[in-house]
Amino acid sequence: MSEALAIETVDLRKRFGRSERTGPTEETDALRGVNLRVPPGSIFGFLGRNGAGKTTTINVLLGMTRGSGGHARVFGLPAGDAAASVRIRTRTAFVDENKALYDYMTVEEIIRFTAAFYPGWRRDLEKRYQQSFALPLDQRVNALSLGMRSKLSILLALSRGAELLVLDEPTAGLDPAAAEEVLQAIVTQVSSGHMTAFLSSHHLADVDQIADHIAIIDAGRTVIAGALD
Repeated sequence: MSEALAIETVDLRKRFGRSERTGPTEETDALRGVNLRVPPGSIFGFLGRNGAGKTTTINVLLGMTRGSGGHARVFGLPAGDAAASVRIRTRTAFVDENKALYDYMTVEEIIRFTAAFYPGWRRDLEKRYQQSFALPLDQRVNALSLGMRSKLSILLALSRGAELLVLDEPTAGLDPAAAEEVLQAIVTQVSSGHMTAFLSSHHLADVDQIADHIAIIDAGRTVIAGALD
């Protein structure tokens, strides 16, 4: 596999076993052959309907679950290796679909709390996006709208100084104006030359607007991949 790629998977497979209290164990093939080649510095759109296997693929890439077959590498490192997975995650920022945040903190408190974990924290980006997103520093997270929670999640991800930004349905539930702001923030950061973005979505319009490479999966398999054009 090439170390020049930000992400590469070859025939990636994942089988889940499900044990019932009464009855035999059932197995489900969530991934049945996912092939990805994500160039560094790209915005890569990862498309598929709900349940196609997008989130499972992300979980394998970030070491949150292990593949059952095939190979997955991030920055040329094997995603299934425990030590390599730690190195991958230190270089990656992840925003999940649920925008999981500490609700009891204020916006300023969660920014300072998160920044303490990242030696490469970018205060310049923090200030830029706090102002452009109009995030109220003294407001508690649990009082923010869904759009504001999404913008805060993006700020926390972009300010980490990460090389790879992984987003799982970043515009889900957002109004068009909020979605546009989030997408343009991603484009701005990637165009600075310091980041690759891997954008998982089932909204074709979002990906068509900003991506330069795509892959489409269906029922756990890659059905098409390449440059957006």
